[in-house]
Amino acid sequence: MNSGVAAAFDYAVEYPSGKRELHGNGSPAFTISVENPAQLDRVLTGEGYAAALGFIHHDFDVSGDLVAALHLRQLLSRPLWRDRLLNLVSRLAPSRLETWFQGRNRAARNIRFHYDVPTPFYQAFLDSRMVYSAADFADSRWSLDEAQESKLKGICEDLELQPGERFLDIGSGWGALLLYAAENYKVHAAGCTLSRNQFEFARSLAHARGLGDAVTIREADYRDLSGRFDKISSIGMFEHVGRHRLHSYFRKVESLLTRGGLFFNSGIVRPQNISDDAQTWFILKRVFPGGELAHLSEVIRAAESAGLEILRIKTLRKDYARTCREWVERLRRNERLCIDLAGEETYRTWLLYLAGSSANFDNNTTTVYSVLMRKP
Repeated sequence: MNSGVAAAFDYAVEYPSGKRELHGNGSPAFTISVENPAQLDRVLTGEGYAAALGFIHHDFDVSGDLVAALHLRQLLSRPLWRDRLLNLVSRLAPSRLETWFQGRNRAARNIRFHYDVPTPFYQAFLDSRMVYSAADFADSRWSLDEAQESKLKGICEDLELQPGERFLDIGSGWGALLLYAAENYKVHAAGCTLSRNQFEFARSLAHARGLGDAVTIREADYRDLSGRFDKISSIGMFEHVGRHRLHSYFRKVESLLTRGGLFFNSGIVRPQNISDDAQTWFILKRVFPGGELAHLSEVIRAAESAGLEILRIKTLRKDYARTCREWVERLRRNERLCIDLAGEETYRTWLLYLAGSSANFDNNTTTVYSVLMRKP
């Protein structure tokens, strides 16, 4: 290990014999438990997809700060022919045809793969409102619940919601934004999701809070929506759309907006110099089938070509890194419950995915932007 890496990461390695090695000069941030030095080398420097599978299958373990461990691996990993092959596969695989064509049945299957894990599994690591996107830690002392409420309030204020307006949330998840807007801004809120679990949870919650007349939720594809809305939001949804379908996505949104209506679109994107790689392949196979990250420039071009005016662009990249880290810590605190609910492999897959996401937001290999737009 070079001295720069050693200075940045203090960690320990444990073997079945009880032998423990300390790397660095301070208290270890994490401990890697492996069978032998050869496995340690594969974990830290070997092919990424194999290392990920090894973690979720519990061939080795990492206790302590998993995000820091992934940062270390990113610094130490060396390009291998298998990595280069998987980079190519992730770009040319038949599943990538979805970036051009995606039927409604396939879109629904993809969404349900990720979101129809038992709802209590998500409740074990999300905030009390079940917001599954970047929190806004405008005050670093805030809890996750406070930061997520701040984010919801900020969206409603950016959209200038007024009592009686028709508000649509595309990909409305477990209903957090819909319910917040209906309760606090007295709008007529409508939402759609392709997840049966999310649909049933959000609908039940709306009725339990006495919002059945103010909140309407459909289990539907956004492409099948009709009507006109004064304000529209889409939070963490368009990552499922695909880069080459962005034009039709924004045209659909434009058709649903009244003249002068505002649209708040927020989602994860990639910097211009980052493309699909072995990590992408892991996410496509194990976490988000059909997902694809666009570049901000593609988002802006597609929105403007659909006739939408760009009013403001904001990033919550550092906030998303902290949000994912908070989710990882909550998953770990509720490990036994999560394994009982979804199985150990799903638990470790989500743990690795969220820790990797935090590391990627930290180092700007992924970022997140909210773009406020208007239909002239």
